[in-house]
Parts: sequence; structure tokens; C-alpha cells
Amino acid sequence: MSMLNPVLQPPEVKEYLSKGERFIKWDDETASASPVILRVDPKGFYLYWTYQNKEMEILDITSIRDTRVGRYAKIPKCQKLREVFNLDYPHSTFLLKTLTIVSGPDMVDLTFHNFVSYKENVGKSWAEDIMAIVRNPLTYNASRYTFLEKILVKLKMQLNAEGKIPVRNIFQMFPADRKRVEAALTACHLPKGKNDAINPEDFPETVYKTFLMNLCPRPEIDEIFTSHHLKAKPYMTKEHLAKFINKKQRDSRLNDILFPPAKPEQVQSLIEKYEPSGINIQRGQLSPEGMVWFLCGPENNVIALDKLQLYQDMTQPLSHYFINSSHNTYLTAGQFSGISSPEMYRQTLLAGCRCVELDCWKGRPPDEEPIITHGFTMTTEILFKDAIEAIAESAFKTSLYPVILSFENHVDSPKQQAKMAEYCRTIFGDMLLTEPLEKYPLKPGVPLPSPKDLLGKILIKNKKNQSISGKRQNSLKKGRNVEPEIIEQPAPMDAEVWAGDVAEEEPEEEDVLLGNLDEEEIKKMQSDEGTAGLEVTAYEEMSSLVNYIQPIKFDSFEVSAQKNRSYVISSFTELKAYDLLTKFPTQFVEYNKRQMSRIYPKGTRMDSSNYMPQMFWNVGCQMVALNFQTMDVPMQQNMALFEFNGQCGYLLKHEFMRRPDKQFDPFSVDRMDVVVASTLSVTILSGQFLSDRSVKTYVEVELFGLPRDTKRKYRTKLTSTANSINPVWKEEAFVFEKIMMPELASLKIVAWEEGGKFIGHRVIPVIAVHSGYHHVCLRSESNMPLTMPSLFVYLEIKDYVPDAWADLTIALSNPIKFFSLQDKRSVKLKDGSVERLGTQRNFPSAETNGIPDSTGKFSTPLSNGPAGAAAFAKDENVIEVMQIAEPVCYGCKKRTIHTRKTQKKRNG
Repeated sequence: MSMLNPVLQPPEVKEYLSKGERFIKWDDETASASPVILRVDPKGFYLYWTYQNKEMEILDITSIRDTRVGRYAKIPKCQKLREVFNLDYPHSTFLLKTLTIVSGPDMVDLTFHNFVSYKENVGKSWAEDIMAIVRNPLTYNASRYTFLEKILVKLKMQLNAEGKIPVRNIFQMFPADRKRVEAALTACHLPKGKNDAINPEDFPETVYKTFLMNLCPRPEIDEIFTSHHLKAKPYMTKEHLAKFINKKQRDSRLNDILFPPAKPEQVQSLIEKYEPSGINIQRGQLSPEGMVWFLCGPENNVIALDKLQLYQDMTQPLSHYFINSSHNTYLTAGQFSGISSPEMYRQTLLAGCRCVELDCWKGRPPDEEPIITHGFTMTTEILFKDAIEAIAESAFKTSLYPVILSFENHVDSPKQQAKMAEYCRTIFGDMLLTEPLEKYPLKPGVPLPSPKDLLGKILIKNKKNQSISGKRQNSLKKGRNVEPEIIEQPAPMDAEVWAGDVAEEEPEEEDVLLGNLDEEEIKKMQSDEGTAGLEVTAYEEMSSLVNYIQPIKFDSFEVSAQKNRSYVISSFTELKAYDLLTKFPTQFVEYNKRQMSRIYPKGTRMDSSNYMPQMFWNVGCQMVALNFQTMDVPMQQNMALFEFNGQCGYLLKHEFMRRPDKQFDPFSVDRMDVVVASTLSVTILSGQFLSDRSVKTYVEVELFGLPRDTKRKYRTKLTSTANSINPVWKEEAFVFEKIMMPELASLKIVAWEEGGKFIGHRVIPVIAVHSGYHHVCLRSESNMPLTMPSLFVYLEIKDYVPDAWADLTIALSNPIKFFSLQDKRSVKLKDGSVERLGTQRNFPSAETNGIPDSTGKFSTPLSNGPAGAAAFAKDENVIEVMQIAEPVCYGCKKRTIHTRKTQKKRNG
């Protein structure tokens, strides 16, 4: 049981980090250089530095995005600082001593903290070990109590000159209701005046817990406790606690043999860990307060922590994965006048993105250095070389799995394209994949290599010139100007002429040279597909770098299936892709099993807003490219999902989207064999420390999934009083009755202040949701963990069971109870108090899966597996259906022609 055997270990803080090291902190803007002692607190919550005057600056570990040393660290530009560090001396050792720590609330608003050590190579170990703490999955997904503990650690770090905790700091930490804070301090026999101070020894963890229990009482947990402990006794025994864990905190779908339920003797360790009373511990008893801390502990994390690790099969072809992808990666803001920055390539790659985009344009004389910018807009320019260097630096810091560079190439100069290719070769070095792997030649019918095959490799996606290889078809016109990724077709390697190929000789309206475009034409080009239609000829040097990701113009799903070339890819604007998935959903899924597709925002999204990626994931599109600089709902969902599987940037698609022998239609309500639909119920019970001010609050719950899933967005009522410290909602559960494919669904929970001010949110894949009572620690809009706010919820996820199956489900899960109810009904039937059981039953709706009996009435449907077969072994009609129908799963409809014939025969 994971509750007693933790899957993940909290980050390790090495002794030298907490002991501290002498550095000089410098700042270019103020031209200052100050000696400091840099430390990490023993719990790994904060990086902080102390100046000689005892002033301290504190940096939350979760806000750190990168650490850099050597030539990748910041170097002073100010001449005064350069002289201080002897930077301009020939034998300067500055690069061996430097350390830069990058932090910020999102990928754009960044702060660079620059340090120089007194000894060489000290910064390197600090950089590596700080990032090891930051990258530990439990840093972002810590338990509720860990976040509460974080507050205490910070209070004990911020001491006054006398070495005491200023009460003022406690008021600032819990600002929503000062009177309640004063009352809680009084209850702990601590001073409460704003000018008072508390000796740290008088505020240990036990007193802090008492303070929190008085400040934020938990009546809803008291109710849970009361309903599960021995009546008239103020405690819960080991037996009661084990029963509570097995009944409420355990997934009811687990097999008892493979995943044994908790036993009373096993839960004693939990009582020892969370029960504040020593006497209760000796007696094996848990008090209501102990229950509160147990439900705040890591054993009750809302997500399945094992799924945060790299747990999926990484040996499937590339086309079998969803790939974390970015659009116009270089932009920090809008598409029309935003600032471009090489730093965005670092930040997106560090966030786990595996496909970045480079819009390349010709550089101006005299340097003629290729640039990256958004053409025909007022966005700023960056050097192509700077972007390549940023990618080389950060490509494999977070994930070792392959990175795809999606080029939109407008450089119509052979010389400058050759320079681009040279930068790629020299800067990337061995990281660049220049030739296809021997096992996976570029031939029809050969699948793509796997992410594991391509570990540590960078793949180029750029137009492939047809004239380079002698095997290319001369009929394909060289240098055709078309939309990005919609270009000339690479000829099949066996030189066969395909009848379905697009007649490339016929120029389209948009196939014109840049010089011939007037302003109106440019606007037209930008209206939907952006500058896509202006891509230019791929010259030999750049073309030779392209192998497994060859962009072509999309013709049709039929032609693509006929050619069967896994190494070609087509890109679609969100509008074109939406049109295809609504008209040809099954074909789109089949296409994405074999080869890759890339979706990108329409050109009219000048504010860099994003489309919802879910609809394109539903048909298996691999690279659903989003604007990473905009932390809207689509981007929040993208970041939350790709946080799983080790944040490697690849998520394995469901087998229905991979296996050639299976067909999947995301719009169908039909059953899918092997797939069991789920029912998810969410009860919002309470909130804790939701806002800095006393305000009314409410919560929204939403499900993202397939079109035929239960599509509802629920909302609690507004709290009756302005209480943001511990609001309680007493409402019915929000039920998402039928989630067709849980592997494609995710749950979003958002807390709001009255008036619509955002408090925090959490997006969790349905397959990673844990059943039971849990604290949901909320995230910021940019998916950063928030220390204070949390929601206490009850989640229950189980297999979907149609109404027509209710009796059968009860009978299988609890036969004694079922037959007891049957006996009671029999007694009532004799008294004539109820109708005869099973008569005049209506046909189930299309959503259910009843089976007609010989009279045409619907009997209880079959169960999955042998249990159901045994239960109905005496029913010949059912046996007949079982033998000829496909395997049955919950929520399925049998639509085989054999079943229909059998039903007609019976009804005849």
C-alpha cells in the first residue's frame, strides 16, 4: 500500500548547502558587489543569502527556473565590475567562479541573481544540487503539511536583531483576519502585540500546529472523524483507522490480492506519526487533531505520485506520443509588437517542451547574420546564432528525450542558409541527428524511431529540397513558396510515382516571391496561416540536415495512407485541423498512428492567446503547438499534463491511438473493448487560507475530455460569509457520470474570490486522481505551487455502471447484502406492497447496455469477465449473446450484426 510505502522521497539538501558558502553578489544596474553567505535551509524550501549587515534575501526554491555557470552565466557589462573581477585580464578565472540563478513567476518575468565564489568550481556543484532540489517531483507536489511547514521555516528565518520572531511577521503571513490571528496566539500563550516578538524556542512545531488548529479550525474533518470512530469515544482505534483507509482512501477498483488493504497493525505507524498525544500513541488511538494532520500528510496526496516519475514505455515510434510543443517560441508577448528573446528557448525547453519553432529571415548587410523574428510585424529581432546557442545550452537539462526544431525558413539566400546549417552543425555537434538511423531507413512502411532511440538528439524540421538526391522526382518543382510545413512532396525512396501526388507544377495564388507582395497581399497571408505561405527554397546545406521530420503539403488521408511514409509531417492551422477532425475523425486518428502532425494557432491570434489543445489530442495529433508566453487555460492544461511521466515532454498515447488493428472515433458513444469508462464524483468540502483578505469565495470544477464525455462545468455557491481562512461548502457531489476514455481526460478545479478574482487552480489527469479525502494544493496561473491556499475535497473515481446494471453491480460487490434486500422485497411482494420485481421495465437508453430477454424486455446486462459469465450461466439466451458478441465493458453498446440478428430471432 503506497500509504505506508512512499513512492517518492523528498529532496535531499546536502550539508554544505545548509552550512553555507561565501560568495560575492553583484548587480550590473547598481554596479554593486557585496559579500554574502549563500545557504539553502535544511528542508529545501528556500535559497537565501545574508549580507554583512545581517540583512537577508529569501528566494522560494519553487520560483527557481534555472542555474547557470561558466560561459552560460551572466557576465558583468559594467566597466567598474569588470575591473573588480579582473575580467579583462588574460588569465582571468572569473568563468570558473561564476553562478547565475534564474527565478520568476513565469517564463517571461525573470530575475537573474548573480554570484561569484572565492574558490574555483564551487558554483558548479551549487548549480547542480540546487536544480536537483527544484526538479524533485515533491518540490512542486508536496503534501499540504509540507506547505504549512514552509511557513514556519520562513518565520524562523526572518528574525529581528534580538534573534526573535516579530509578531508583525505572523500578521503579514496570515493577513485575512487579524483578530483570529491574535486569538490563536493567545490560545498558545504567546504575545500578540504588533511590536512584540516570540522566542523561536517558544514556537516549536507542536505549538505551531496548535496555533494553526485555533486559527483554522476544521469542523468538516471533525464530522468525518465522528462518522468513522467508535460512538461515545473521543478517539479512533487502529481498527477504525484501517477501516476508514480501506473504505474511503483506497481505490475501490484495486485487486485485494495484488494491492492488499491496510491492516490494523500496519496503521500504528501512521498514529505514531500524526497523533499529538503520547498516551494515545501508546494505546493505538487517533484523536480528531491527529486525523487532521493525517489527512494533510504525504500519504494522502491527491495525485498518484508514481505517475510523476518516468513510467511509460519510451520504445514506441515517435508518432505514438503526444509531444510538448511551442509556437513562435522566441516571442515574450504578442504576435504583432512583442519582444523576441533567446531566453524563451531556454525557458520552454527547461519547462519540458520538446518542439520549438524558429521563424528565420535574411539578415541585413554588412554582417548578413540570419535573424529570427515574426515577419511583417513590429516584433523585435534576435540573431539565429543566439537562439541556436540557447537551445544547445538547455535542450537536455530537464529531459534527455529528443528535441525537434521546427523551422519556418524565409532566408532566400544560399549563403545565409549555409551559415545557418553551419551553426547547427558546429554548435550542436554530436547532438544533431544528420543521418537516419540504420534500423529506421527513410522508406515507406518503416516506422519512426522511438524517443529512446533518439536520446540526446536534436532533429531538424525544415523544407527538404527535391533536387539533392538523384532519386528525387524531377516532376516536383524546386523552390516552391508555400505555407510552413506545406511544401513540395519528398519523393518516395523507391522512386515510384504516386498517382495521388499534388500537381506541383501548377502555381497557387500565394506562390509568389516576397518582392511581389504588396501590403494587402501580406495582410491576407497573415489572416490565418501567418507568414506560412512565404517560405522559400531549401538549399542543399539546410536540406541535408532534414531526415525523420520532412514537412510536406497535406493532400488527403487516403493518399497519406497509400504512401505510408512515417517520416513526413504536415502542419495545420487550428482551423484547418478542426475542419479535418470534425469531418474525418477516424481517418485523422489513423494518420496520426503512422506519421506526425503539427497544429499551430491561427494567424489572427495577435494577442498570443491559445486554442484548447484537448480536441487535437483526441485525434492523436502529436505536436499541438501553443504560445508558451501566455498562461491561459489551454497552456495551464498543457503544463499540468506534461508534468507527468518525468516531465520528459513525451506522453504515450492510448493503445487505441497506436494499434493498427483498432479503430477509434472520438465522437462515438459506442463501446470500446478493453476500455472501461469511469465515473468521477467531486465534493468540495472546504478551503484553507484562500485569500489575503476577508472575502467570499466559490469553486468551479470542470472536466476536459472526449466530446461525448459528460461535459459539465460545476460551481459551488458563494460562501455565506466573508471567510477566506476556513470556508466550508455543504453541497452535493459534482458527478461526471461517464468519462469514455479516462486516459484522455483531465480534471480542473479553480478557486475564485467574489467578483471573479483568480485565487488558484489545479489540473490533474483523471488517471492520476486518487480517490478519498484530499487537500488540493493550488497552483498559480503559470502552474507554480502556491504555499497558502488549498481546497479540501472528497474524490471518488470508479468504473462507470449504467443504471440498468445497478442491481448486478450490488450483487457482485456485496452478494450477502443483495440477497438480504431480495428477501426483504420478497416479503413486501407477498404483502402486495410493491410491484412484481422486473416487470414492465423500460428499454435502457442508448447510453446503457441492457440485453433483451426472450420476451423482448431488458434483463440485467452482463458483467466483464468470468464473474459475469458464472452469474448468468443458466440463462441460455445470455450465453448465446456472450458467445457471439464482442467482449463487454462497462458503458458499452453491442452493435455487432450477430447480436442484432440474435435479438430479432428472439423477438420473432
